[in-house]
Order: sequence, then C-alpha cells, then structure tokens
Amino acid sequence: MAANQLIRGAAPLVACSVMVGLLLLDSRHGWTYESRAVTDGAVVRGVVTFRGTVPPPKEFELRRYPDQVFCGALSDGNGRRFLREVTVGPGGGLKDVVVVIEGVQSGKPFTFTDAKVEAVICQFLPFVTVVSDKRQLTVMNRDPVSHDIQGYAYDHSGVDIVLHRPSLTATGTTDVVNLVKGRKIFTMQCGMHPYMQNWGYAIDNPYYAVTGENGTFMIDDLPAGTYRVKAWHPVLGSHEQDVAVEPKGTATIDFVFEAR
Repeated sequence: MAANQLIRGAAPLVACSVMVGLLLLDSRHGWTYESRAVTDGAVVRGVVTFRGTVPPPKEFELRRYPDQVFCGALSDGNGRRFLREVTVGPGGGLKDVVVVIEGVQSGKPFTFTDAKVEAVICQFLPFVTVVSDKRQLTVMNRDPVSHDIQGYAYDHSGVDIVLHRPSLTATGTTDVVNLVKGRKIFTMQCGMHPYMQNWGYAIDNPYYAVTGENGTFMIDDLPAGTYRVKAWHPVLGSHEQDVAVEPKGTATIDFVFEAR
C-alpha cells in the first residue's frame, strides 16, 4: 500500500490513536481540472433536510478512558461523554453535508486552501472537513493532553494502514494528502479517546459546499451545462440528482435524508 501513503511531514510528534482513512479520488476520469474565466456563470442552491427521528448521540463512559477530568469538560456531569453524528437545525436542516458538483472539467479558479483539523477539548473540529489531492492536511492539538495519529485507507478488501504517528505535538503535524484511485472519504478517531471522531470528503474541483445547521448551500460561478450533484453525509449516506443550468441562471435542488 505504499502508493496510498501520505507523505509524512517534518513536524516532531507528542499520545490517543487517531485513525485517518482516506478514500481517494477516482482516477477513471482521466482529466485534471483546469481553471479559466467563467462568463455568465450559473448558481446551484438548495436545502438539505432530515426527516424522521434524529438518532441519539453515541455515549461513552469517561472512566474507561484517560484524561477524564479534562475531557469531562464536555460531559453531561455524570461521567458520560457524547458524540452527536447527526445534527439537525430547528427548521429541519441537516448539518455536515458535503454537496459537490461532479465531473466539472474546467471553471472558476480552484483556490482550495490546505485543510485543517483541530483537537479541542477532546474533539476533532470540524466534524466534517474537505480535502483535495496533493494538498496538506494539518491536525493541530489545542489540548494540554496528547493525541497521536494513525491513518487507514479503506477499500472493498479491508483496511490498510497508510500513516502512523506515535503522537501529535501541541503545534500540530502536517502531511501532504496523495489521493489515489477510487476513494473519496476520510475518517479520524482517537483510540484513547474514541469519542474524538472526524470525517471528510475529497474534492477534485471548486464546486462544493458544506451545510450548516440550516442545511442550505449555494454553489456559484458554474459554467452552463448539465451536471450530477451529490450530497454526502458521513453517517446517513449520499443522494444524487441531475441538474441543468443556463447561463446566468439559478437552479434549485433539494435533498432529503431519511432516518435509518
């Protein structure tokens, strides 16, 4: 699995096992996105909502894991820590959904910045992030307790370790994400603090958005054409729809995720 490995950064490392699984970009497209000026660009907007009973958060007993006092700052006061994987706003909007327009070969500049994840009070923030090929992913430790990093790539045949770091320094650690065929998702989990979890999605063009609690998204400056739009949630799965946009036009497309 050497081809799947992240290139290790030079930062020294400080102790919780972090799993980073990168499901990487599909090489079947055979093309590389090209930036160009877009005239009469279109807009795709919409709302992602949740229908049904919101699943309860996962529950963890702090006494079973180290750093109980510090990590207990976000507990229920009775020794339990929770991980909410599905967040729904007051109006039913679904948070943490990555909406991507797939197959865009050229368009507005791809000014994607390096991705960053922070360990804050024994949680990884944001819960969902976005990465792209050949970009740096930096994990920063804001806590006085230690967190180490392991990376895993998942495929149909099983799980392969692609990165292992014995520890994460307070100043953070950085790796270049080298994405290979067929994979688009990463997950992080702290082995010593298993309620520390994070998910992400790999993109290959700048036409994407991540929903907040109101579930809304807007993707602009899109060349006219017909596209496949995908909405992905780390726990609830994904939905896809086709959309056609005219020059200077606005297309509205909504997604509904059902309770499982």
